[in-house]
Amino acid sequence: MSPDGATRAAIPVSFTLNGKPVTVTTDPVRRLTQVLRDDLGQTGTKVGCDAGDCGACTVLLDGAPVCACMVPVGRLEGHDLRTVEGLAAEGVLDRLQRAFLRFGAAQCGICTPGMLMAAGALLAETPRPTEAQVKDALGGVLCRCTGYRKIIQAVMAATDLDSHTPQAAVGAAVGSRIERLDGNPKVTGADRFGADTAPEGSLVVRVIRSPFHRAAFDLGDLTGFVAAHPGLVRVLTAADVPGRNLHGVIPDMADQPVFAVGETRYKGEAVAAVVGEAEAMEALDLADLPVTWTELPAVLTPAEALAEGAPRLHDRRPENTLMRGLVQRGELAEGFVAAAHVVEGEYSTGFIEHAYIEPEAGYARRVGDRIEVVACTQAPYMDRDDVAAILGLPKDAVRIIPTAVGGGFGSKLDLSLQPYVALAAWLLDRPARITYTRPESMASTTKRHPSHITARIGADADGRLTAMDFLGTFNTGAYASWGPTVGNRVPVHASGPYVYGAYRARSHAVHTNCAPSGAFRGFGVPQSAVAQETLFDELAERLGIDPLDFRLINALDNGSPTVTGQVFDTGVGFKDCLRALKPHWERARAEAAAANAAHPDGPRRGVGVAGMWYGCGNTSLPNPSTLKVGVKADGSLVLFQGAVDIGQGSNTVMTQICADALGLPVDRFQLIHGDTDLTPDAGKTSASRQTFVSGKASYLAGRDLRAQILRLTNASDGAAIDITAEAIRVSEGGTTSTIPLAGLKADAEGFVLMGQGTFDPPTSPLDANGQGEPYAVFGYGAHMVELAVDTRLGTIKLIKLTAAHDVGRAINPLLVEGQVEGGVAQGIGLALMEEFVPGRSENLHDYLIPTAGDVPEIETLLIEAADPLGPYGAKGIGEQALIPTAPAILNAIRHATGARVRHLPATPGTVLRALKDAGHAPVETPDHG
Repeated sequence: MSPDGATRAAIPVSFTLNGKPVTVTTDPVRRLTQVLRDDLGQTGTKVGCDAGDCGACTVLLDGAPVCACMVPVGRLEGHDLRTVEGLAAEGVLDRLQRAFLRFGAAQCGICTPGMLMAAGALLAETPRPTEAQVKDALGGVLCRCTGYRKIIQAVMAATDLDSHTPQAAVGAAVGSRIERLDGNPKVTGADRFGADTAPEGSLVVRVIRSPFHRAAFDLGDLTGFVAAHPGLVRVLTAADVPGRNLHGVIPDMADQPVFAVGETRYKGEAVAAVVGEAEAMEALDLADLPVTWTELPAVLTPAEALAEGAPRLHDRRPENTLMRGLVQRGELAEGFVAAAHVVEGEYSTGFIEHAYIEPEAGYARRVGDRIEVVACTQAPYMDRDDVAAILGLPKDAVRIIPTAVGGGFGSKLDLSLQPYVALAAWLLDRPARITYTRPESMASTTKRHPSHITARIGADADGRLTAMDFLGTFNTGAYASWGPTVGNRVPVHASGPYVYGAYRARSHAVHTNCAPSGAFRGFGVPQSAVAQETLFDELAERLGIDPLDFRLINALDNGSPTVTGQVFDTGVGFKDCLRALKPHWERARAEAAAANAAHPDGPRRGVGVAGMWYGCGNTSLPNPSTLKVGVKADGSLVLFQGAVDIGQGSNTVMTQICADALGLPVDRFQLIHGDTDLTPDAGKTSASRQTFVSGKASYLAGRDLRAQILRLTNASDGAAIDITAEAIRVSEGGTTSTIPLAGLKADAEGFVLMGQGTFDPPTSPLDANGQGEPYAVFGYGAHMVELAVDTRLGTIKLIKLTAAHDVGRAINPLLVEGQVEGGVAQGIGLALMEEFVPGRSENLHDYLIPTAGDVPEIETLLIEAADPLGPYGAKGIGEQALIPTAPAILNAIRHATGARVRHLPATPGTVLRALKDAGHAPVETPDHG
């Protein structure tokens, strides 16, 4: 079947694939991606958009990189094709693949095959390319995880790479820059993502979604529709849901239907799902389904939703208000009276799309009286609980098996495809699969909350903060999702890591007829940081104080109370981050001043700084993780860890921690991860919690197993342990005790010893004024941006970003740097280019994310102010790396030009308007905003 649905005669097409001749008999206009993946089993070539926008499907056609999704297979007759599967000769990784592993260039791995093929074409022509040449070669392949810097380094080093593979000595895994333990499948194309595997003969599911922001609808004769279309099996609707037709990440606020009933609340909401045989579903035009739509008035902004007479989205939520949050401390009026200077501002940000390169995909199958769902997810246990409720089953009748996850950033915490494939497989007793299209993914899944923020901040003549008053209104979309989490987290964090005389922060989450706003790397903190950190620069200027020194004057320190009254005696490394930036700051400001003086008519150079803090884990709620590690009767050492690795490296980090806690080398461990039948609940991969929370559970599991082994020989904790296929050996003081494995009783799974660790960070509820201990630990950081502003065009050129982050202890510095660089890239997108418009920017052509050419040099400074609770002192890093980038960019723009940008993104049109407001002469130019 061709992409346009027309049936054409199949013809043989012969070509060379990875050095071997192949012939396929097929429709010649079928996409090459379909033929490679479906007919030839070459799933290493990934599909991210089917429109030539993302480059994930890049292959080499006669040595030249092309997007396979845009190539009709008939073009291959007589030609040579290379895919990622052909890079490694006889199973041995080539230098480019090894370089990707060495430099940490593969994170989630979904873009990695495309990157490797594009880079391979470059290296074939230019073995030692410049950075500019690498950026140009990789410009057509998008990555949402890495920030591109590690990829660029890997490509530049590949030709001369040595064969050394970094190893960690026993007891020294923590702190080592070892390669990602699950990296090999990512660089060979063997990793299996949601769309890469499904049982033979699986039914295909396609979801019918609302074309309007709000609409009433009527479903017609669905039985007749199925009968009229051979190969279709069933159309599922709300009436087919055997359990609860609702789901939600916060159980007592679950409000999102699997299928809408009578009326839809946002464009992209599901009303039905068609299930059928693969060939019939490929030919099906969903517009033929008998559904009648009646468009209804919709509210798309909080202002519209709060207006008198606005339609209410949920009967039990008056005035379309989901929730309000509050943190207040001290006497606000007195604080502003005591201020020598007061600044205030109004800010706004729009919807931000997660834009992971892997659209949602997976399958389900019924196994007796149980259902198994195999899908890309960040939260398998949460998925299990909601799928069980939807199907009306006990929780233990549902098994969730995560695939490799091609990026998540928060959106894959919510259910997406899981209910549809589970319902189809359960009711029809056949495996059922689904792969979202890119427009479907972007229309229907969660976004970063748009914000409207007003803030007012005062400081005394010495530069000390006397008061801050903050109000943030957030567009939470049609359903709750993570809106309450954002609304509760923002008032705690809107202060930044600073000390105030008085403080009040309020949040208001408002329902609208937009896609649900959910979790996205920072849970609202990036939006609040834009306001607070840019106002700090204005306040410092009023006071005549250097912006970095102003932050040092007010920085939170050990023993200082936070805005919730929490006091940390140790582990507050924010001042260390600012001090680490000081020499870079002085150098960059001097260089910017010299450049501006030398070229008064050229682009204006500027340097900006911004700080951040972020509480690791849930806000004032239980947040436990459990991990297990065991020894089998054959000497195998197995770590059961349920912390889903979405590219951040939890598979590697958990093993490094457990290895040192147990006292054995990393390469001895086998890993079982994510499966709800096999691994304990390690909680969701979100809120920068896995290294801190699950990492501590991994440490405790390793220590538990070690203690059991030492007790068997009455050895002290200083003893050395070794495990072979026959025995456990414990050495101490020149003597060795041997424990034959055959003499230990094995359990039903073959384990003779099992250690377990559970950790739940200590927190306390916030009172009515938001006082309490919401997080057991915070991560801290600061970013410094160097840039140039073209005042004629309003364009921004980023020169360098220097990032200082207190991570407590860098378990794996290579992976930490990768997280920082990836967060920076997303911060650049937030600052300069990204804004999702519901109904308009539902593809990766109209919705722009940073490319390799948009990300400047990034220098990461790792600060290790160890936290006593974290494993080996470690804190999280995932969210932290994104938060200060955008405000640092805005501060640098203002330093360069005096222009205040208070609406994001700072597109050229927006910058030109700000320049005009700042007194720059207007230039006749198209409005790029």
